[in-house]
Amino acid sequence: MSPKLIVLILALLLGLQPVTTDLYLPALPAITQGFGAGMGQAQLTLTALLLAFGLSQLVWGPLSDRFGRRPILLWGMAAYTLASVACALAPDMAWLITGRTVQGVAMGAGVMAARAVVRDLFQPAQGATVMSQGLTGLGIIACACAPLGGMLTDWLGWRIALLMLAVFGAATLALLFWRFEETLARPDPHALRAGPLVRANLDILRNPVFLTWCALSAGSYLGLFTFLASSSFVFVTFMGYSKTAYGFLMLSMSLSYIVGTFWCRWMLRRTSVHRTVGVAAVLTITGGVSMAALAYAGEGQDWYGAWAVMGPMYVFMLGHGVHQPCGQSGAVAPFPHRAGTASALNGFLMMLGAFFMGGWLGTHMNRPVFALAHGILLWAVFITLVAWTAVQRHGRPLGTATQPT
Repeated sequence: MSPKLIVLILALLLGLQPVTTDLYLPALPAITQGFGAGMGQAQLTLTALLLAFGLSQLVWGPLSDRFGRRPILLWGMAAYTLASVACALAPDMAWLITGRTVQGVAMGAGVMAARAVVRDLFQPAQGATVMSQGLTGLGIIACACAPLGGMLTDWLGWRIALLMLAVFGAATLALLFWRFEETLARPDPHALRAGPLVRANLDILRNPVFLTWCALSAGSYLGLFTFLASSSFVFVTFMGYSKTAYGFLMLSMSLSYIVGTFWCRWMLRRTSVHRTVGVAAVLTITGGVSMAALAYAGEGQDWYGAWAVMGPMYVFMLGHGVHQPCGQSGAVAPFPHRAGTASALNGFLMMLGAFFMGGWLGTHMNRPVFALAHGILLWAVFITLVAWTAVQRHGRPLGTATQPT
């Protein structure tokens, strides 16, 4: 496979996350109203998806180490496409939640395999750059998703918006079927045996390099998830913006993330990974503190508006564009022979955190602006502490290879 084809496939697989969430978010208030559901049920359509996404990776990872990346990707994308059709046809909220859960299971195959493919083909330092290129593609996809979701919901209804997920899944499945070549050089025949599998997971969880980079990528994702899970209620329900306008606000956020990924690659060409992450943390903490400060200063004030939320979020997302590629590639770097398992654990821990964060947000959405501001501040502080302490200790070098258990 050519380098450009690899980056394209990575972008599509990693882009499953914004497609499944960002395109859906503008429709969430309409879905909630249409089914007569409460905010708790609305949040469950996200948290159930993410919990299934995280748990499924614990299965997909060892399966891909045993049988290869290609069969896992083909089965996963086929299931994702069918689940997306089921969601678009959902007659009630229970059906939709079930369909979103199956979507999450299938999505786990694609995103897990994408991270493993990077480790199959590239050494750790180069892997961070390639992952950044794939995540730039993710950002471009995210730019299109939110405005498209908003316009489709306003013009044609939320079912058509959800049907677009099936179109994306089918197109990705076709590309994988015709162009993707297996990247795992030596499948591990023992990857599914209980004893070696348990030992491998314990070895990974005890590795300080894995824990450091996993904490960074998880904290950064949870900051983004906090925004995704609460922003439609902040802008559409609380501030009164249209779904289309909300979609374009999401587009602008994705643009700042894309700039962050370009800046990440620029920094990596000039300095080390751990120094790049440390500098990016300055942006992260600035975004978190300023969002909380503006929320308190602007409570009940006429001047408080979308800019007071989006300005700090742009700064936070610049840092996110650095932390995600460095964190995701760094977490699997020490395990070239168990890249699928390491990728699965990283993804599971990220989504487990998102599940609990979603539950917390569901109980605090009576004041959505403060739920958002407090969540972003929490994860900004966490990311900064990890970047300035653990990454500086364990992030140099990016990881050393270990042999399979």
